[in-house]
Amino acid sequence: MFKKILLTSILITNILYASSINVAVATNVSYAINDLKKEFNKLYPKTKIRVTLASSGKLTAQIKNGALYNLFMSANMLYPNSLYEDKIAINKPVIYAKGSLVLLSAKKRDLLEGLNLTTAKKIKKIAIANPKIAPYGKATIEALKNAKLYENIKKKFIYAESITQAISYTITASDIGFVAKSSLFSPKMKRFKENIHWIDIDSKLYTPINQGIVILENSKDNKEVKAFYDFILSEKAKKIFEEFGYIVSKVNNE
Repeated sequence: MFKKILLTSILITNILYASSINVAVATNVSYAINDLKKEFNKLYPKTKIRVTLASSGKLTAQIKNGALYNLFMSANMLYPNSLYEDKIAINKPVIYAKGSLVLLSAKKRDLLEGLNLTTAKKIKKIAIANPKIAPYGKATIEALKNAKLYENIKKKFIYAESITQAISYTITASDIGFVAKSSLFSPKMKRFKENIHWIDIDSKLYTPINQGIVILENSKDNKEVKAFYDFILSEKAKKIFEEFGYIVSKVNNE
């Protein structure tokens, strides 16, 4: 009898500590998420992290329609706030990183013109993420309007569903594009050099891209979900985000 109880206890323990977590992740984080998972699994080797990548708007729609995610890492604060207000998330969104925009060209360009390059006749197609569902797309439109360039170039836009697709369009189907700076730190993108292929967009031109994380209602008492949530806000995770071009200093104290 004692052996049976002991065996049952071991089995229950193994189930508790060898389960999986489903995380909905904004596509701009796709470049950093593998490193984040690896670092987390050093602490929790038996916990499997399952990642679904899509635009923040698309993931929010899925969550509101019953998708069984445990955590949501959004590219802005608007969508997770909406989930919290609808009582689908159990906590107010907390900033885990700040994203930033760059102007990227697959070809070498004279980038001294800055954003004015977008108005050049030789620039016929400009890739951007769909501002209706992708926070980086919304930030792009805001920056161009504040720079008084939007009306002159909006006919050149090729819209992508996500920032990852915007990168693909920039490299294959457009002359230039607006993408997340984090994407430039992936192995496939490191061939593109600052001031030759890309430049930062002045952060004063757009609202800071505060990226928020929330725990969803189906995971209220899930210790592994809480562990991953805490890890994303930890100093170890901050170092990884910094390596991928994010701004993380004091983001959780604002």
